[in-house]
Amino acid sequence: MEEKERRRPFTETAGKGEVKQEVEGVMKNVISAYALMEEKEKFWSELDEVVDGVLRDEQLVIGADFNGHVGEGNRGDEEVMGRYGLKERNVDRQMVVDFAKRMEMPVVNTYFKKMEEQRVTYKSGGRCTQVEYVLCRRCNLKEIGDCKVLAGDSVARQHQMVVCRMVLEVKKRRRVRTERRIKWWKLQEEECSVRIGKEVRQGLGGGDEVLDDWATTAKVIRETARKILGVTSGNRKEDKNTSWWNEKVQESIRRKRLAKQNLDRQRDEKSRQEYKEMRQQVKRDVAKGI
Repeated sequence: MEEKERRRPFTETAGKGEVKQEVEGVMKNVISAYALMEEKEKFWSELDEVVDGVLRDEQLVIGADFNGHVGEGNRGDEEVMGRYGLKERNVDRQMVVDFAKRMEMPVVNTYFKKMEEQRVTYKSGGRCTQVEYVLCRRCNLKEIGDCKVLAGDSVARQHQMVVCRMVLEVKKRRRVRTERRIKWWKLQEEECSVRIGKEVRQGLGGGDEVLDDWATTAKVIRETARKILGVTSGNRKEDKNTSWWNEKVQESIRRKRLAKQNLDRQRDEKSRQEYKEMRQQVKRDVAKGI
């Protein structure tokens, strides 16, 4: 199995690292992050940018210490949270949930019913809470087999190890064959058109008049064309034209996502109009590239 790997260096301020790895033809992205208490705004901005840079058809998993408690219950947040959070919610919790909604990435920890010691990720001075989370794309949630804390195992002082089991289903591609077609476009070549004209006349008896029996005439034309013009292989092309996915389209999509983030924060008419305009701009840019 051929593996391709690319690493991004950790930044000193935001505490983020990313690994890309191709497994059985599926590109997997794993992001590790740590939200510093004094640089929350910069952290979320940079994390948004990193996630936006991952293509939608690639798998994405985030493991992070968000320094926020999503808490118990999921009323109003069912699309990104399960029922098994831990204890109280705090102010920073909304930042975590807003990010999860914005990126359509459920908080995996909250979907598995575990004992409290298998949910507590942080212990200090008798205080137990949950600040480390695993997020994945909603379409990949069904592939998560388990997520829990290994009680007693710590990777740093006060922080417990969170493990997540993800099953990668690799679907074998069936070789699709299409109908073999006559290469009629070769009639644009003068040599082919002259030759096929002569042989069709010979096949029809040498005269210039078309036979009354159209079925016989059509059969002669098709058989002659197959012999002279040839037919296609019938193999379906795997590589589709993606010329529309250019830098201009990518930039428009990035700006549209930023407009959506602004709309989620502001919830006013101006931000709503800006987001609407960016959506229309993306459609125009894609149409021009096709």
